[in-house]
Formats: sequence, C-alpha cells, structure tokens
Amino acid sequence: MTALRDLYPMPDIDPHWHVPQEFDAVFDWRFDEGRTTLMHLYQKGKDMQWDAVNRIDWELELDPENPMQMPDEAVPIYGSDVWNRMTDKEKAEMRRHGQAWNISQFLQGEQAALLAASKIVQSVPDLDSKFYAATQVMDEARHVEAYRKLMTKFGVAYPMTTPLEELVNDALRDSRWDMTYLAMQVVIEGLALAAFGTIRDIAQNPLARMVNAYVMEDEARHVAFGRLSLRDYYPQLTQKERDEREEFLVDACYLMRDRMTQGNVVYETLGLPVEECEEFTQQSEIVKLYRTLLFQRIVPIVKDIGLWGPRIRKAYEDMGVMQFAELDPETLQKQDEGIAREIDANKTRRDYIAAVAAHAE
Repeated sequence: MTALRDLYPMPDIDPHWHVPQEFDAVFDWRFDEGRTTLMHLYQKGKDMQWDAVNRIDWELELDPENPMQMPDEAVPIYGSDVWNRMTDKEKAEMRRHGQAWNISQFLQGEQAALLAASKIVQSVPDLDSKFYAATQVMDEARHVEAYRKLMTKFGVAYPMTTPLEELVNDALRDSRWDMTYLAMQVVIEGLALAAFGTIRDIAQNPLARMVNAYVMEDEARHVAFGRLSLRDYYPQLTQKERDEREEFLVDACYLMRDRMTQGNVVYETLGLPVEECEEFTQQSEIVKLYRTLLFQRIVPIVKDIGLWGPRIRKAYEDMGVMQFAELDPETLQKQDEGIAREIDANKTRRDYIAAVAAHAE
C-alpha cells in the first residue's frame, strides 16, 4: 500500500513530528456517576460508533478533473488573470491539487485530534470526561483511516500547514487540560466542522460528501464535549485566568483566519506565479466569505462557554463574524446528524434499486 508521504509533491518531508510534552496523568478515585449531560454524550458516543470500511462505499471514484465536483468559484484564484490564462488541463490540475490540499489538512488535523483526545483521557480530572474522551480517541482513529483512504484516490497529498502546526503544538504542549480542549475541541474542531460542511453541502461527488458528512456527525459530538466541559469549568477560574484564555483564543482565531488557505505551496507545486496568485487570493471575495464562514461554529461555542469578554467580542466584530453568536450549537449538531442519516438512507435506496435491477436481469 502506498505511504501517503510518498504522495507529497515536495521532497525530504520528515516522516515524524515530535512534540515534547509535560503534564500530569490524573486518576479520579471518586468513581461517581458523573454529570448527566456528559454521561449521555458518552452513551451517544458508544451507540454511534461506525466502521469506515463498511459504512463508506469505497468503490465510488473521484472525478480526475474535479475530484469532489466542486464549483470553480471555490478555487481561490478563480476569475484571476492567472486562472483565465490556464488551459483546461492546467485548471484540472489546480482543482485536484487545491482539493487535495484541503483534504490533507483535514487528515493532518484528525491525527492531531487523535493525539489530543488521548492526552485528555489522561489529564482531565473527571471520570465522565475520561469516558467520553475515550470514545473520541476511537472516532479520531476512524477519521484518520477514512481521510487516508480518500487521499489515496487524489494521487497527491500535502503536509500540515505551519499555522495549524503551531496551534496543534500549543494544544499538545500546554500542561493545563483545559487549554488542550480550547485549542482542539473549540478552535480546530470548530473550524473543521465549518470546512467539512462546505464540502458536504456543495460538493457533487457522492464519496466526498459521504466521508465529510459521516465525520461531521462525530465531530459535532466532540465540539459538544468541549463545550459542556469548559462551560462547567470556566466559572471556577479567576478573571485573570479567563483573560489569559481569551487572549489565546483571539490569537488562535486570527492565526487560522489569516493563514488557513492553500497559499504558496500549491501555487509553487504547479509552477504558477506565486506572488500574483497570493495577491489575488487575499482580495478574493470568495476567500473572504470562506474565512468568515469558518467561524460559524466557533463563535456560538465561545459565547456558550463564557469566554465572552470585551477582548473576544472586539476581535469577532473586527472579523465580521459576530452574527454567528446567535446560532444554537445543539441545533447545528442535530442538523449534522440528520444529514448523515439522510445520506445513509439514500445509499440504502440506491443499493436496493441496484439489487432489484440486477435480479431482473
């Protein structure tokens, strides 16, 4: 089987990344019944486990010229002089590499979430949180498996971006368990949900929609886990401690907003004029809209967990994302679960129709 690292278009990528850590592994000797909300989420996590091999139809293929069948408007340089000069073959390569870059970041983020969830199992002080985090470890392993399978169909993959690497590094190295939650469960998972949703809702390729919808079904629970845990914990902190967390959130959100686009690496790989492409991308209305939509899951969660001081509100006003504060995280979670069930139902109907047609022949 091809190693994904062999699909990177750049040479000499280190096969491992080491993040030194120092934190306490905490045992909870109370063994109490736990909080009702978290134990309910834990039960849901158990009930909703699925098999990436069997639930996803891996016989489905990607379109070689537009793998996930996304509209060209989703290409960051769509409408630019560079785009208009490109041949049909060059545009097809741009679609393939750009979409592969996106899915690569999903894959890289899922491995980061796998490590973060395993750290939470050890470091969080409450047994109910350890129980749920244990289900998340299994979920994240399944997501890595699913995205790895999807990536091989692209025939090209990309390493983790530097901004995402910086945030993951912060999440894993901080000895305080809540900072791992804040970086992973709120910022990275929240951004991922929004990005997954973009593909789930506008991609026409059934395999791409399926993978992203099923992963979102799990990720919505993970974000709920972080939200419920931090909502209980943050009222116990001093104002100075909450201010520190708000400052971290502000920096993390700006980092992700300003630098989480495919940028130079794809343009360099394809031999495009990097500076011209980057300049157009920074001014693109589609890119600006995408960067705004990335925060539709984060903003209501940050408000719900109580980190809603003047610093964070000012940042979200500056980003133009304050309107998302009125969204209900639980409603969004139910929508994600409902769409996954709908895709399952459609798949079952297709299988039934195919079986009937085969029998008739």
